[in-house]
Parts: sequence; C-alpha cells; structure tokens
Amino acid sequence: MTQRPQSPAPAAGGAARWAPPPALVGFVVLLGLMFAGSYAVGAAAGPVAPGMRSSDPGSTGSERGPLGPHGHGGAGGAR
Repeated sequence: MTQRPQSPAPAAGGAARWAPPPALVGFVVLLGLMFAGSYAVGAAAGPVAPGMRSSDPGSTGSERGPLGPHGHGGAGGAR
C-alpha cells in the first residue's frame, strides 16, 4: 500500500494564510521607489516651460485654429 503525503493542517481560522511571492513584493517596492525618485527629481527641476501660454489670449487651448491643434501648418508627411 502507498501512503499519500498529508497536506498541512489549516490555520485556526479554517483557511490557510496567503502570502504574496517575494518577487512580487520586491517589484512593488522597487516600483514605488522609482516613482518617488522620479517625482523628487521632477519637483527639484521645476516646470519645464514656465512661460508657455497660448498665443491667442482668448483661446482655451481646446480649439483648433487654421494651423491645427499644435500651431503647425501642413498636412503631415513630406514637404
């Protein structure tokens, strides 16, 4: 007769306690550190273009003028 391996007894609450894999925990910690570091560098650098505004004082920025949404003429592609 063969013996079956016995599974560990469940915890006192009746359900086994689940723990995330260490690689997942390490990835989430690394992701958080990268986000915090990039935020700190961005805050230290300040705004990229502090004086950038629309050339039309009455424009809200969502309107498309005759030059397109970004102020560029032409229809894309080659000249």
